[in-house]
Amino acid sequence: MMHSVSDKLCSTDEARQGLSAATKLPFMAFPLSPAVLCRRLSFSAAPHITKHIFLHTHCEARFNRPSILPKLSSITASTSSMELEDQHNCLQKSCISAFERGKREIGKLITLILICIQVSSPLPLLSWDFQLIHPAVAVLYSPDTKVPRTGELALRRAIPANTSMKAIQDSLEELSYLLRIPQRKPFGTMEGNVKKALKLAVDEKDLILGSIPPDSKEKGSSLYTTLIDGKGGLQTLLESIRDKDPDKVSVGLASSLDTVAELELLQAPGLSFLLPEQYLKYPRLTGRGTVEFTIEKGDGSAFSPQAGGESKSTATIQVVVDGYSAPLTAGNFAKLVIDGAYDGAKLSSTSQAVLSENGIDKNEGTSIPLEIKPSGQFEPLYRTTLSVQDGELPVLPLSVYGAVAMAHSETSEEYSSPYQFFFYLYDKRNSGLGGLSFDEGQFSVFGYTTVGRDILPQIKTGDIIRSAKLVEGRDRLILLDEN
Repeated sequence: MMHSVSDKLCSTDEARQGLSAATKLPFMAFPLSPAVLCRRLSFSAAPHITKHIFLHTHCEARFNRPSILPKLSSITASTSSMELEDQHNCLQKSCISAFERGKREIGKLITLILICIQVSSPLPLLSWDFQLIHPAVAVLYSPDTKVPRTGELALRRAIPANTSMKAIQDSLEELSYLLRIPQRKPFGTMEGNVKKALKLAVDEKDLILGSIPPDSKEKGSSLYTTLIDGKGGLQTLLESIRDKDPDKVSVGLASSLDTVAELELLQAPGLSFLLPEQYLKYPRLTGRGTVEFTIEKGDGSAFSPQAGGESKSTATIQVVVDGYSAPLTAGNFAKLVIDGAYDGAKLSSTSQAVLSENGIDKNEGTSIPLEIKPSGQFEPLYRTTLSVQDGELPVLPLSVYGAVAMAHSETSEEYSSPYQFFFYLYDKRNSGLGGLSFDEGQFSVFGYTTVGRDILPQIKTGDIIRSAKLVEGRDRLILLDEN
């Protein structure tokens, strides 16, 4: 107990005095701190001194008794004391220096980590309140935003079919995203999705076929059989998945989805909603139609073929127009095509679109109210744009290469131009990180280019629409004199 207390209370000066007065320590090959030295001296002092006496007695008085240690000269003791003090100071400085270096290294490490985080993140790290993130961030910057990336996919999703067919379609479309996963494909998940779709098709057969009009029953039954057991049907798709062949899976999936779309079109012979009474005076398309354009080079040059073949001065583009989601806009456009309004029309090209002429001198068409159907809604909205920042997305998105839309009216953005349309040249580099165009939800999109997408970037200002024809859907077009 005594040596423990003396460790705490004995000072360096006391240790020096003890050395010079009575103690004679042997020479040490390693340095000792004053605390260690003090402990040594305490052990060499009279052990019978009580704790109370020690606390009130000067250290010199303790060394008046004979020492059991060898005596050294006063010079040696004094020199040893000075050396020990120098060594102690050196050790103290070394410890402080090492501590300071450690602090600096930790500071550098923290700085490096913050720089790496800042470089890897496009968003500011400071003053960022996650509760105040605007919904736009979730839409524009989310890499998981599942906006259709092809016209075919957007058109298929826009068909107002029954819930059973939509469930089958959703289950199969999930495979498109699974196939994009690099390296090891999740074939087990794919097989589960196809089995789910197959079970739905078998269990809901009566409901699926019962939604088809009587005059299309035979065609519907044939398509149903093809979907289940046909060469490009679900059973064949399952075999390709079990073989773990992604190329065969991709081909089989496309074939099955095409069959699903044909069945859905049979289930949707007309509009699934009623138009507002004030818009019944406009032409309208109550289903799908196909328009074929013949484009001619204005400068006498030729279009380059996509793969092989000869270069020609004319090229063909086909557009599927959708009356299910934009009946007024598609109907007005189809009427203009039938009337020959676009035959001979000049085109102009920008980095983002191919536009027809404005048609002011032609005095053609009718100014149609802006018409956009939001995703998940039963009918279109009129004379209003969508707020993509609040998560609203259209059924027919603009963010697809080859999307076809009407330009805005020159007098009001609540109306579309009565004549001018454009092909949208979607480029992800000019869009948000979620892949959405910054003009999304601002125009009346009414169709997509399905044939000749490779021709669109070759169209230059001055090229001409030689002809435009409605090759399919004339029976679904309702004109003013047919109301």
